[in-house]
Amino acid sequence: MLRPDNTALVLIDVQGKLASLMHQRKQLYRNLEILIKGAQVLELPILWLEQYPQGLGPTIPEVADLLKDQQPLAKLCFSACGLPEFGQALRASNRRRVLLAGIEAHICVYQTCCDLLDQGYGVEVLGEAVSSRTLENKQTGLDRMVQAGAVLTSVEMALFELLRVAGTPQFKEIARLVK
Repeated sequence: MLRPDNTALVLIDVQGKLASLMHQRKQLYRNLEILIKGAQVLELPILWLEQYPQGLGPTIPEVADLLKDQQPLAKLCFSACGLPEFGQALRASNRRRVLLAGIEAHICVYQTCCDLLDQGYGVEVLGEAVSSRTLENKQTGLDRMVQAGAVLTSVEMALFELLRVAGTPQFKEIARLVK
């Protein structure tokens, strides 16, 4: 089970032109907004990555505006694990469970997932907070991640699993987000 003290959120490459080409992009953006705000309420560490920002552009404002107090980690490798700074930041968080969100499901999210699993992390992929340019590639990416050992979850399921109880100020904030 996810717990706030053992879980980090990893956001992968939700950038400019590429993000605008994603399957069901408006729903993706909304789910990412709920996810990030919920992670902030729960005080989860958020590791934010960008793939070759000089070429793909910056993270979309819907995401970047929520993360104004941090800077993204720029990478050229498809897997975030190929970036030493990412590994250092994840180890420094002392979290062994990772929630994965971002694009594209069948490339950067998939390769990051597999590398994290190989390193002994528990990985949960937020199915409605990942996408690819086509539904087929998204589904193939999700299928392969589950076959590799990741758990498929949803934004709302993960947030309420992290909460565990109702009646707290955190519960009220997250309940407002998912309405």
